[in-house]
Amino acid sequence: MELLDLLRDAAPILLKGCGYTLMFAIGAMVGGTLLGFPLAIARVLPNKALRGLAAAYVSMMRGTPLLVQVFVIYYGLPSIGIEFSPFTAGLLALSLNAAAYLSETLRGALNGVSRDQWAAGYSLGLSYAQALRFVVLPQALRTALPGMSNTLISLIKDTSLVSVITVTELMLATKELIAATFRPLPLYLAAAALYWLMSLAFERLQAWQEKRLNRAHAR
Repeated sequence: MELLDLLRDAAPILLKGCGYTLMFAIGAMVGGTLLGFPLAIARVLPNKALRGLAAAYVSMMRGTPLLVQVFVIYYGLPSIGIEFSPFTAGLLALSLNAAAYLSETLRGALNGVSRDQWAAGYSLGLSYAQALRFVVLPQALRTALPGMSNTLISLIKDTSLVSVITVTELMLATKELIAATFRPLPLYLAAAALYWLMSLAFERLQAWQEKRLNRAHAR
């Protein structure tokens, strides 16, 4: 009964932490997609300079730890006069990091569309941008969906890193409860279960969306 009482008392705080975790994950997914899409386009454009800049950004963000990126944005940038609140810094770091991975997912999907589809668009009198928008991109997004969904699930877990800059998401909420109760094992297990449940929910959503898109494509 003592364990049940502990979990019952901790539930409101843990669920509030889950709310912040979901807010960060979904916000970073939106921000990452908005930045990742033009990065992916830049990686497939004929312009070598744009391709090189986009490739350098992706390499830097994928080649450095997310935790270091969080520290640079929150603790490093104030030294040159750029300062963010913990919430903004955490969301920005997650978005910039996610953009690199999402851009690679989208780039692979774009490159996976047959060159014949581009040729078909050109034969209809479409420009490069029009062929990309109306012919290639709809097919690429269908292919990219699983990879993009995996990035969202990863973001749910990566949000735990923003706890180091005092953002009260699920992990920091758990740590605060442990400091008050001195019961680390049940509370860490409860947090792990909540992360798992959130990931399962998005996995189910991904499976439903894939099934829906495949049915529409089959028609």
